[in-house]
Amino acid sequence: MLSLFRRIKQIVIGRSKDPQDSKIFHSLSLMAFFAWVGLGADGLSSSCYGPQEAFFALGQHTHLAIFVALATVLTICIISASYCQIVELFPAGGGGYLVASKLLSPNWGMISGCALLIDYVLTITVSIASGADAVFSLLPPDFLPYKLWFAILCIFCLTILNMRGVKESVMSLVPVFLLFVFTHVFIIIYFFIHHAPEMPALIQATHTDVSASVSQLGWLGVIFLVLRAYSMGAGTFTGLEAVSNAVGVLREPRVKTAKKTMLYMAVSLSVIVLGLMIAYIIYDLKFADGKTLNAVLFETITVGWGKGGYIFVFVALISEALLLFIAAQTGFLGGPRVLANMAVDRWFPNRFSMLSDRLVIQNGVLIMSIFALALLIFTHGSVALLVVFYSINVFITFVLSQLGMVRHWWNNREKVKNWFKKMMVNGIGLVLTAFILVSMVVLKFNDGGWATLLVTGTLIAFAIYIKKHYLKTAKLLRRLNNLVVATENAPVEKDPHTVIPCDNSAKTAVILVSGFNGMGLHTLFGIFRFFGHTFKNYIFVQVGIIDVENFNSTEEVKSVEEKVKHDTDRYVSYIQKQGFYSEGIWSVSVDAVEGVAELAPKVLQKFPNSVFFGGQLIFPEETLMSRFLHNYTSFSLQKKLYWQGVPFVILPIRV
Repeated sequence: MLSLFRRIKQIVIGRSKDPQDSKIFHSLSLMAFFAWVGLGADGLSSSCYGPQEAFFALGQHTHLAIFVALATVLTICIISASYCQIVELFPAGGGGYLVASKLLSPNWGMISGCALLIDYVLTITVSIASGADAVFSLLPPDFLPYKLWFAILCIFCLTILNMRGVKESVMSLVPVFLLFVFTHVFIIIYFFIHHAPEMPALIQATHTDVSASVSQLGWLGVIFLVLRAYSMGAGTFTGLEAVSNAVGVLREPRVKTAKKTMLYMAVSLSVIVLGLMIAYIIYDLKFADGKTLNAVLFETITVGWGKGGYIFVFVALISEALLLFIAAQTGFLGGPRVLANMAVDRWFPNRFSMLSDRLVIQNGVLIMSIFALALLIFTHGSVALLVVFYSINVFITFVLSQLGMVRHWWNNREKVKNWFKKMMVNGIGLVLTAFILVSMVVLKFNDGGWATLLVTGTLIAFAIYIKKHYLKTAKLLRRLNNLVVATENAPVEKDPHTVIPCDNSAKTAVILVSGFNGMGLHTLFGIFRFFGHTFKNYIFVQVGIIDVENFNSTEEVKSVEEKVKHDTDRYVSYIQKQGFYSEGIWSVSVDAVEGVAELAPKVLQKFPNSVFFGGQLIFPEETLMSRFLHNYTSFSLQKKLYWQGVPFVILPIRV
């Protein structure tokens, strides 16, 4: 019978999935439309606050917003085109982290990755906080004290959805996403049809406003004001990088799907941003306490619709709020994948590259959720403060990605056709994103910009510390791996062609290994040293781990199987040459403990007189960090097997 905990887990998160299922990649991947929902919601939701910030930054010179809107649309197109080129060059995904790592240097990649991780945490926090603002703007002021608790509950619900799986979390959000697109596109089309005769007047009013602004501020003042408003609306561009970071969850052919998704994102965001900004100008909207500018706009447009107008505004604002919650999904999709890629490169603990039995980067989802909750509570859900944090970090990644691409095209100009055109696309993207980054840091440094730089810098220092620890550990383990060479050159005790009989009732040593390496061999030799010739049979058990690094295709999963079988066979061959009976038993899984627990009963059924052995690394100085960075699988296995009544001995391996 299943334990109560496992039953609850299956109800809430779902049943385990088989990573060896040949159809699993197709069933988990997202087609372009669903990717637009899951990844595009972040960019599209920025229309709820990005255009508003830019419009308010213009003060009384509201007609200058048309120039800001056109510049914003142009920037969206350029950034989207540049990221399409990144997807072409990195079809396996990875986004800003891999681009900077491969095209600049691993250290620059680490900086880009850290900024991106903070950005994804902020994606969750900003989106949830903005959504809560939108919901509570429809409720009486008496409900405001509950807004923070509501936001916390939303993060908890999204965490559960993402623990179930990527596709499940996206599918449930499709109706809300489509409702937002329909209501906003409808209101923009209605507005343009209704005010089409006023467009020539808008052009004339803009000309008059520009002239008045030049008289008042001078040309430099006007240019600075427009550029400042353009920078303040930088939140509009967040989310455009999400596709390149999450190519791994897209359906084959992934590059084509990614480009189609990017097109959907760019067109939908451009249409809504341009439409909203022009509507702001036409209606000369002003700040209203407790309401977003979009709420004011919808109420103004539908003022003559009667009860139907109230219903439409209510539905549109609810769809905005819910879309902002969906936008948080981008953080849960992209953040754990970036964290996993960095963990594979040893910038962060290995455990963040592991998959759950639902084939989800579970530890990454949990860490994103925990930090988003902490940030939400620390800032009390202040969207104004969070947006500053948000924009600075995403543009650090933008700049490094564009710089890496420019360098790549220049270095390969003799090999790549149309290299200059490609370099210009990324070059313009570099100039625009660098300008926005510098502007945001300068303009918002005293308003919270210093805090986001401090947090990102702290994460960078933490990553450097972890990397140094893993490098130091690797040097210590090299001495163990010298055993591999010595073992392969060891003299043969018996004729390799001699068939050694199997005595199932004899004493049997079951050795848990993780590859043909120094650690496994040290454990084997420890058995010889402590127990002599007590054991007549030697059974090697290995569970190949499927993690983010190799869970990309059926072929890669099969290569894991082949490697595990090959390593196990090497142990068997060595023991047989020493005159003992040996077998290799292996499997692949996402969890070593569960994998061994499933194999143990099969071993005991065939060899009832068995003792299990595992090795455990012992470091010269045991610290809290070493315990955190290295998994203690042997102790977990010991506890698991003890519960099954299986004897398990841990042999220390000093390094």
